[in-house]
Amino acid sequence: MHRFLSLRSISRRNFTGPVLTLTLVVTLALVAAASLAVPALAQFGAPPTTHVNDPSALKPPAGARVAIIEFEDLECPDCANANPTLKDAAAKYNIPWVRHDFPLPQHNWSFQAAVNARFFDTKSKTLGNDYRDEVFANQIHIETLDQLQQFTQSFASSHGVALPFAIDPMGRLSQQVKADRDLGQRIGVEHTPTIWIVTNAAHAPPFVEVLDRGRLFQLIDTALAESRSH
Repeated sequence: MHRFLSLRSISRRNFTGPVLTLTLVVTLALVAAASLAVPALAQFGAPPTTHVNDPSALKPPAGARVAIIEFEDLECPDCANANPTLKDAAAKYNIPWVRHDFPLPQHNWSFQAAVNARFFDTKSKTLGNDYRDEVFANQIHIETLDQLQQFTQSFASSHGVALPFAIDPMGRLSQQVKADRDLGQRIGVEHTPTIWIVTNAAHAPPFVEVLDRGRLFQLIDTALAESRSH
């Protein structure tokens, strides 16, 4: 609206004559049409999805009918935003939430945070996921590797875990993180978070990407209904 009022003001002050007036009318019509086209595209056009090159990993774990699969970066703000919703969904529906590491190269501490999480996984998978959740919850306060180290030491102490001087001396945990990242690249992941609902239903799409997290529960409901008819 501000743009429209500004153009009206200009037309009154600076333009005279039928030709310029007609030009201005056409310009305003094009501006109005463009402003209407944007929400129409958002409402009716399908948003871009991840082009899946290798779907072999997009399936529920053995024994599960439906699961959430996520590729995440612990330094990614949108991953932090998504984390509580995904955690609530996994708990509500009692379905697996498969979390893969996909540290982005522009983030200076995300790879080390993923390695740290793998270390806590060796104590228990629950502890590893608790660490990931706490990193997301405190992400805004972690800007450097030193601050990540301080946070990790505090987390370990509060959970009765002795943090070794070298958390990954043989590089085994780093290789696990890299393997997840390589898997994501083979699938076609390009951003974080990338989230799918996957199902073993025979007569329904085996995976659906979650593009609108406001529809997450609805997508899970649909996947569960389709898998029950399997």
